[in-house]
Amino acid sequence: MQLQSKGKPYDDINITPMLDLAYVLLIIFIVMTTATVQGQKVNLPKASAAPSLATPTTKAITVSNDGKIFLDTIPVTLPELEQRLVQQKALTPEFPVVLRGDAQTQYQSVMDVLDLLGRIGLSQVGLATKPLVK
Repeated sequence: MQLQSKGKPYDDINITPMLDLAYVLLIIFIVMTTATVQGQKVNLPKASAAPSLATPTTKAITVSNDGKIFLDTIPVTLPELEQRLVQQKALTPEFPVVLRGDAQTQYQSVMDVLDLLGRIGLSQVGLATKPLVK
């Protein structure tokens, strides 16, 4: 180890104490943030076990491979489907619709349902597919 003369500036800066302090502060912040996420202990109220009276708002339309149309699980014709969707739209103006078509379904059957949804004015339409398996 060499001694520096009084008039000479330091050539090296020792950053080890600064890094030690930074690591200690990092650990303290990690411990404190995980401790505060859990929240205060309170006596939570009990919920009733009765089923909810709210009906699901999403409607599922299924077109089978032989061209039959189902609204949720009820078989319907195209005019019946239009009537039921218009009634639902009167109750809830914007509700999502999921269209499920069998892979062997004729394309025209699915297009008929999509055309009907467009005429009614439903814009929240999703097409259900299987996830791609890699």
